[in-house]
Amino acid sequence: MAVSVAQRLSATGTGNALELRGVSRLFGALAALTDITMTVRPGERRAVLGSNGAGKTTLFNCITGDFLPSSGTIRLFGEDVTHFPVHERIRRGLRRTYQISLLFGGLSVLDNIYLACRGVSRGRFSLIRPRRNDALMHSAENLMEAVHLTEARDTKVGELSYGQQRQLEIALALAGAPRFILFDEPAAGLSPTERRELIEILVNLPSHMGYIIIEHDMDVALRVAESVTMMHNGAIFKEGRPEEIEEDPEVQELYLGGGHG
Repeated sequence: MAVSVAQRLSATGTGNALELRGVSRLFGALAALTDITMTVRPGERRAVLGSNGAGKTTLFNCITGDFLPSSGTIRLFGEDVTHFPVHERIRRGLRRTYQISLLFGGLSVLDNIYLACRGVSRGRFSLIRPRRNDALMHSAENLMEAVHLTEARDTKVGELSYGQQRQLEIALALAGAPRFILFDEPAAGLSPTERRELIEILVNLPSHMGYIIIEHDMDVALRVAESVTMMHNGAIFKEGRPEEIEEDPEVQELYLGGGHG
């Protein structure tokens, strides 16, 4: 049975996982983001939707530290991280997937996940080979199971289907028990069957783990999110529950061509 957002919030406290206050990002004279104010609670699953050029990826880049905002503040679990570099945000529990795969194609599925777990551990610089009872190897095997790749554990990543590679990317983002994840179009290029499997994986993530998902596939986004932020021309256009966004006439006109089946 799915855990409600209210249950998750009561279990994880009343502080906010992510707060953006007046965040803007300029590229010369171009305003890619304008006065973005957003609050995401611990355990909340939110979709950020909008057409190409709406500012979604720039928003992610500001949250992760790939771009610094031109103005405004970003707080992660109450801490001001506005000017923190990427690795410091990772240390504080933030993870992200990317539209373009960043995988080791010549290594196996298990090796990719193990390296991700080791990369965020204290022993990441050790040259000692893992033993059978290695805690990080156990963690890697659990993550592999969570993203439905156990049967492909010894398969080289370059031999996986595209959908399996996207599942692997989710496993890498889960390494090191993150507190908050940004999913950048995880359903892009997936078949209907792969999309259903993606939905199952996202819905069944640990209940304390909140995320924001950018997604062009409205059917995927509205099934895995409990709240939705619509963006248009670098600004927030609408916010609400999935059913409210889906039924909103302005949203249908602007993003769905007048209707959504």
